[in-house]
Amino acid sequence: MGSFKVRNSLLSKKLKLSKTRLLIIDDNQLRYNQIIELFESKNHQVQATLLDDLNTFEKQLNIGWDIVIFGRAYDLKIEQVLSLIQASSQPNLPVLLLTPDQYASNEYLSYIQKGVYEIIDLNLPEQVYIAIVRALSYSRLQQNEQRLLEELDTAHSHVQSKIKESNKAVATLQEGIHTKANSEYLAIFGLKSENELIGLPILDILQPTDLNHFKQKFKRVSQGIFDQSSLDIVSRNPAITVSNPLKIEFLPCDDEEDAVQLTIECEENNISTAPQTSIPSQSIESDKLSPTINAFNAINRQLNKQPADANALVVITLSSCPDDAFKYTLETIKTYFSSIYGFIKEQVNVSVFKINPVLYVALFQAESDQVLKSQLISLKSLEKPQLLSVGSSTLALHLHLGYLVLNQPNIKDEKSFDHLLEQAFAQRLPNMEQSLSQRDLGQVTGLKELSISTENIPKVQQSILQALQQKLDASDIHLKYQQLYDKQDSDLYTYEVTSGFIYDNSWQDINQLPDLRDDPELSIKVDRWILVEACKQLHNFLTQYPTARLIINLNRHILLNDKQLPELMSKLLTIVGSRAKAPLTLQFSEESISQNLPLAQQQFAKLKQNEVEISVRDFGMSMYSESILSQIDLDSLSLHHNLCKMLSSDKDLPQLQQKLENFHHIKPVEILARDLNDMTMFANAWNIEARYLQGNYFQKKLDRLTDVQDQ
Repeated sequence: MGSFKVRNSLLSKKLKLSKTRLLIIDDNQLRYNQIIELFESKNHQVQATLLDDLNTFEKQLNIGWDIVIFGRAYDLKIEQVLSLIQASSQPNLPVLLLTPDQYASNEYLSYIQKGVYEIIDLNLPEQVYIAIVRALSYSRLQQNEQRLLEELDTAHSHVQSKIKESNKAVATLQEGIHTKANSEYLAIFGLKSENELIGLPILDILQPTDLNHFKQKFKRVSQGIFDQSSLDIVSRNPAITVSNPLKIEFLPCDDEEDAVQLTIECEENNISTAPQTSIPSQSIESDKLSPTINAFNAINRQLNKQPADANALVVITLSSCPDDAFKYTLETIKTYFSSIYGFIKEQVNVSVFKINPVLYVALFQAESDQVLKSQLISLKSLEKPQLLSVGSSTLALHLHLGYLVLNQPNIKDEKSFDHLLEQAFAQRLPNMEQSLSQRDLGQVTGLKELSISTENIPKVQQSILQALQQKLDASDIHLKYQQLYDKQDSDLYTYEVTSGFIYDNSWQDINQLPDLRDDPELSIKVDRWILVEACKQLHNFLTQYPTARLIINLNRHILLNDKQLPELMSKLLTIVGSRAKAPLTLQFSEESISQNLPLAQQQFAKLKQNEVEISVRDFGMSMYSESILSQIDLDSLSLHHNLCKMLSSDKDLPQLQQKLENFHHIKPVEILARDLNDMTMFANAWNIEARYLQGNYFQKKLDRLTDVQDQ
């Protein structure tokens, strides 16, 4: 018997041909030197940077890297590094963790779930090297995939541009058989419709005089070799309408697997007498269809690259222009239209393709029809009137959304794609009510009819409250959802709910509306509507994430004047139908509680009996904070924004940490740090005893529930 040799391709010289860009986060120069020596001993080229502080890491994160190795740092924890990388332009950058002090083997899975690629021990250099090579190979594959996708888009745009500029006839071939063609191609060979062509071999149509020469060329093209893809042939086809020889060229076709694009140059006057067909000329329509074609190709690639059991096209259009658009400058209007894409992209959290300034399309995918329906229902909130900030101006934005469930694994061609877009435009999104049972629908209706005890407190009528009443009557109040970051990685789908409405072309936060304090009846009606709507949204979202829960911000009157609040919450919990413990948390301001402590205590006790958790917002700056914490059975608290501002300065961190330690000493509650809108604040928050982090750096406030990792 002969001998054989097994070789791991990861250990070949391929990864040694270019420099490995290595970012090492550690406070030990000796460990850094040890890692570099390991690379050099294996003949790897390496370009490395050593750092151990947040500010330097923030700057370096903007540079492209292959691998990050984390050891110890002055003001950085591994969880910070992982979360900052996941929010960067390289979210899949592999992070290797040097074995932490007092590391136990049963912690391995926990670190992997947090996002660590591998844990390495420098005392085992050969194992470290294998882990590094695997991480490097993975990193290069990710980079190559991104680069190839970009090149594919560029190449396709180049091909389409070349076809347009040269007025070419075009056909698509698969295994030498025609699958589609444009009208110019049909006209050359005297065909009246595409149906006459589809299924015919290329030789039956081209009929070259030098058959062997053509077969040799076409064989190379069929193998994916396009170095000799341009040639002239003399055709014997008697139906041909242009002069011989034909100038033909074969090009790669990314629309379909194993397909080739055949183009034939033809002068415009040669096909001016071509028979009329129902197929639009690609050369004439290419300017208009170019964005459509790009969207078609990208969506087809997504369907092929990441197939899902349930898929839907969602069409988003501008339903109307701002009423006062003409009072703005042309530049402002141009910026307004160019900003629509960013707003839509942020809200839907999937890839969005712009067809024109008022028409966009997105692909939604899910593991089941039920989950897909849940996603589509959640989009309905985007049809409410929105505001778009354009410089110093704020303009109204009204969107229309439609959808179409795709029943095929991919889309046949651009013409089919156009037809699907038309169908999607005409079909409205499913309603929330379609996800509720008849019993739950009856419950929701009944909740709106519950009596409200306001203890005869007089109402104060003001224009802004009248506007709020109108918005309430029209169900035109916006709920904003913002996902929290859990440092413990166990409570991943917690969202804070805030509310507001548009008045006089500006946003009004319902929890910051002083006038509402003087109208208890309206305040209670609004908060009841918020509770019902938020619970309906949560019920729908649980289809996607069964452990999701909400922290709902409310005003004081529903707590102090609505004696039926515990009963309301009991019914809402039934409608939500969550299996998780305490899916709902009610959050009130510290000021509201401090001024009405005995009554608040009574209501909280009743709510807790119904498994509703309690939280306090704007906490920690008043003289009553510690008293409230000691007297009320709180589950969590959200820090006052002035306390959170201290996170922007390293020198204020010890003082803030001391304050939080004092809170924990009084009562072991969960603490939320809010308004973390930049990397510095978000990273510094890891150095204080606050479990939950919230802010635009992790997720902005959105009109629908969505997970930041969905995309």
